[in-house]
Amino acid sequence: MADVTNSKPGSGGMGLNIGKILLEGRAFFALVAIIAVFSILSPVYFSIGNFLIMSSHVAIFGLLAIGMLLVILNGGIDLSVGSTLGLAGVVAGYLMQGVEIPAAGVVLYPPVWAVVVLTICLGAFVGLINGVLIAFFNVPAFVATLGMLYVARGVALLMTNGLTYNNLGGAEALGNTGFDWLGFNRIAGVPIGVIVLALVALTVGLVLARTAFGRWLYASGGNERAAELSGVPTRSVKISVYVLSGICAAIAGLVLSSQLTSAGPTAGTTYELTAIAAVVIGGAALTGGRGNVRGTMLGAFVIGFLSDGLVIIGVSAYWQTVFTGAVIVLAVLLNSLQYGRARR
Repeated sequence: MADVTNSKPGSGGMGLNIGKILLEGRAFFALVAIIAVFSILSPVYFSIGNFLIMSSHVAIFGLLAIGMLLVILNGGIDLSVGSTLGLAGVVAGYLMQGVEIPAAGVVLYPPVWAVVVLTICLGAFVGLINGVLIAFFNVPAFVATLGMLYVARGVALLMTNGLTYNNLGGAEALGNTGFDWLGFNRIAGVPIGVIVLALVALTVGLVLARTAFGRWLYASGGNERAAELSGVPTRSVKISVYVLSGICAAIAGLVLSSQLTSAGPTAGTTYELTAIAAVVIGGAALTGGRGNVRGTMLGAFVIGFLSDGLVIIGVSAYWQTVFTGAVIVLAVLLNSLQYGRARR
């Protein structure tokens, strides 16, 4: 009799543990399932070459998602990252085409390193505007970043008159070659964009885990009022995460423009939704204070490998949108189950 009753809690606990493992590791298991299914459906899917190509596509979403993670950890949202990506690409393209100074009658062609630095500064400036509006003027994050989404996109369209900057490879005579290095070069067979993503992810992961800023961010996202009373500089943290999100978006814009060797004003449209999806799939709570870089990267690879897999097997682009939306809804549902259980 005693043996029977003792076995029930054990079996129930084992089932609970398995369920917990599956729930908390859902992004990893989803990625494994995606790779397995598409490897069966297509003979070309499971190969090192294809994985590297897909990873170079993921690099764009992954960079945006890392910036978005920082904002969401703070309890906010940044809808302007897609437009910031597009504006960054356009500014980089404008600089690569040459900056005309009518008064001096000259055209300046800045070197690629200067183009990169100026573009990243632009992303930081856009993020700074968002952060100041939200932290000091108490504008809701949704409204402030939605407004910036339209402003950044509008500026990009005005700069190009709706056209695209092409042939951004530069010229030896002008001293501005090398812009396509980010998009086409490889180190040890790995695309530069993927290496950039890995370096940014590693840096942000260490910042979150090992620095005071990381602790402040989790604290302010979990309970901003309590964190402020504990001495956390909540306003500075809030502004910083939006600046960092803008920087990540600018880097993503540089990588994308380099891959395409062109820059268009509509680049990055709806990418902000993909970035949010990657963060949510990775297990972060939209209410703030919960999430990590590892989960966000898994979420980005889930979306990227799923989208590319659907393309490889010939599924319509419209169905790709449906599948991506379904994955987002499912991820939010699983997040609710996980954090609802934790609160109970």
